[in-house]
Amino acid sequence: MSDCQSASSVQSRTGPGSILGFLGISYISFKTVAMIMEIRDGLIKAVPLKEFLYFLYFYPTISSGPIDRFRRFVKELKAPVVTEKYLDLLNKGVFRIFQGFLYKFIIGYLIDQYWLHGIAISATIHPSFLNVSSSMYAYGLYLFFDFAGYSLFAIGVSNLMGYDLPHNFNKPFLAKNIHDFWQRWHMTLSFWFRDFVFMRLVKTFMVKKWSKNMVTISNIGYLANMLLMGFWHGLTWYYILYGFYHAMLMIGYDAWKRLKKRKNWKIPDNKWTSAISIFITFNLVFISFLIFSGIPNHIIMHCIDPHFPLPNF
Repeated sequence: MSDCQSASSVQSRTGPGSILGFLGISYISFKTVAMIMEIRDGLIKAVPLKEFLYFLYFYPTISSGPIDRFRRFVKELKAPVVTEKYLDLLNKGVFRIFQGFLYKFIIGYLIDQYWLHGIAISATIHPSFLNVSSSMYAYGLYLFFDFAGYSLFAIGVSNLMGYDLPHNFNKPFLAKNIHDFWQRWHMTLSFWFRDFVFMRLVKTFMVKKWSKNMVTISNIGYLANMLLMGFWHGLTWYYILYGFYHAMLMIGYDAWKRLKKRKNWKIPDNKWTSAISIFITFNLVFISFLIFSGIPNHIIMHCIDPHFPLPNF
């Protein structure tokens, strides 16, 4: 009861439908913005209408990616698909479709039905460290298998059509630090924000000479990059906090690297230190998934109003 009473000090309702709703910028917008910037940079010389429309509305990726780049796509579009190459793509495509089915409709479904759904409700009604922790791991694993499964479907179907799209996931839970994680998790989105937000903002600061301190510049870049990613997911406090949290992880990791260099700390690189790094990164990332899930929001709101809807994944 004391937990609920302390939570009731939160004054405003913060559910997805109670602030400003979802800010859903489509994946088509990401492709279009990237093209506009690369045209401005002179990297794209011409945009034939037929190729532009085919790239923009390539149906396997139209709803949830992966986010392709126009130059890469057109290069593949124009390249003749020889029989040997297509047979290889066909084999990979069939495998990825079955793998996607396993991820999304078997593993993801089992996690949702027999773990996440029940523990999220328990954590909302009876918040405790055990319940909330369990819901955190359940949601993080469900999120991965559900979205990775969908991405595998999209890539697999594109393989059957003769295209080999960029991948979205590369064993993200084996990342040794937060930078490594974002090189592995939702890679096409991560690389899009890196190339078209972070790098350009850093370049602008340097060209305009707004600051000579590279640490300050990179930290501002991390904040802008990750907060924008949070806002893109939706205008709710937990999406924005999710972005801010990841920015702080990036800033903190860079500070840790500078501290090691300044103190001349020699940390051995072996299987034990690697395992510790993976463990720490894994749990820090899963805390962000808990924030992203909205479960803490449901806990707060249920304490304020017992009739507030329970989470339903």
